[in-house]
Amino acid sequence: MEENKIKINVPIMADRFAKGEKPEYLFWVGSAGAFDDRYKKVSQAFIKILTYLNIDYAVLGVEESSSGDIARRAGNEMLFQMQAMTNIEIFNAYEVAKIITCDPHAYNTFKNEYPDLDGNYEIIHHSQFLQKLIEDGILKIDANPFKGKKVTYHDPCYLGRANGEYEAPRMVLKALGLKLLEMPRNKSFALCCGAGGGQMFKEAEKGDKEIFIERIEEALTLNPDVVATACPYCMVMMTDGLKYKDKIDEIKNYDIAELIAQALDL
Repeated sequence: MEENKIKINVPIMADRFAKGEKPEYLFWVGSAGAFDDRYKKVSQAFIKILTYLNIDYAVLGVEESSSGDIARRAGNEMLFQMQAMTNIEIFNAYEVAKIITCDPHAYNTFKNEYPDLDGNYEIIHHSQFLQKLIEDGILKIDANPFKGKKVTYHDPCYLGRANGEYEAPRMVLKALGLKLLEMPRNKSFALCCGAGGGQMFKEAEKGDKEIFIERIEEALTLNPDVVATACPYCMVMMTDGLKYKDKIDEIKNYDIAELIAQALDL
């Protein structure tokens, strides 16, 4: 596969706004999507899809900060409110109405916590966005390299239990022709990857087994070709689990956006 068949030329909100343009969507990249080497590939894949479909969007670029999710989970309420109010001021200045993000933590914070600070927007997780594009016939996947391969999907806590979204990512995976195998604990009963609530940034508590190891062991019982995720924290944990189990070369961990981009040969 050739690299960068779709040229990435990411539109910046300030530049478009200065031209009198008002993008339909703000794509919130998130800290992981901007700085984590692995998850930057997910941001690139999703942007390729947006470009391929001529979606009217822009990113904040250097004006993007943190959603404030980690600050609040870690107990720093003042920092959360400072970050949230700064973001709301920026969103309102650009007349943002719809926000897409690949990060369930940002999705949850924008959707359920920003309204308390008068930040009211339509928040869309990328799995929901992609599923709707497929449902509406805008995103068509005819042939792809994953058809018939086995996949298991790990439910992100802040997409699933916190917001009740279980079907959109599964519908995307099925549209790709993948054979979906469910782990024993799935949907509302799914085991956390071990990174939520700020855990990703601190040492794990003492115990018999770290959560990410227990979770990847559940996935490995299914002998999948792909462990699919839809969250940057989950991707880190599942990738670490595959490395720990020495399975990283034979079992791949992909975000659903990467699977679609590869299926479209973007």
